[in-house]
Amino acid sequence: MDERTVRPPEIAANSRVDRAVLKAAHFAAKKHAVQRRKGAAAEPYINHLLEVAELVASALAEPDTNLVIAALLHDTVEDAGVTKEELIEAFGSDVAALVMEVTDDKSLPKAERKRLQIVTASKKSVRAQGIKLADKISNLRAIVASPPTDWSVERKREYFEWARQVVDCLSAPNQMLKAEFERLYRQVESLSSS
Repeated sequence: MDERTVRPPEIAANSRVDRAVLKAAHFAAKKHAVQRRKGAAAEPYINHLLEVAELVASALAEPDTNLVIAALLHDTVEDAGVTKEELIEAFGSDVAALVMEVTDDKSLPKAERKRLQIVTASKKSVRAQGIKLADKISNLRAIVASPPTDWSVERKREYFEWARQVVDCLSAPNQMLKAEFERLYRQVESLSSS
């Protein structure tokens, strides 16, 4: 065998991780293909999922491929009709459990779902809290950069306050992500008080 075709073990392992994450990104892109963000720019929804996964990955002290994959897939059940069983089949029970932990019950009214996010925030696992916090950061960034055209200043303010309540109830937030949330929240607070 030619020496150039033999890969060191760490490269082979990284290649498996890369393939697993790319498989999840492809799956998410297919499942959310017709969705757009609510903002004026109407960005493809996959941009949000990639941002959440990138935030999660950048805040990890130790690699956690399943957590990054779950971040990519965090809205597939809620918004794209994927089942827990499909997630288990494609990505394993750990990923499926993480996705289910951050999934809202869409059969409930919106106000109740929002209330439950606050109430259940402290009960989520540390890993799920990381996804939840990254999701809130991504959503706040989107509202700042390209808010929905029909949202008043008051509506934006209400969303920021609700997101703040969810984040404040997290029992073990990732400190790197929490710092980014705080920075973003202060930035927006200063803009709205101007």
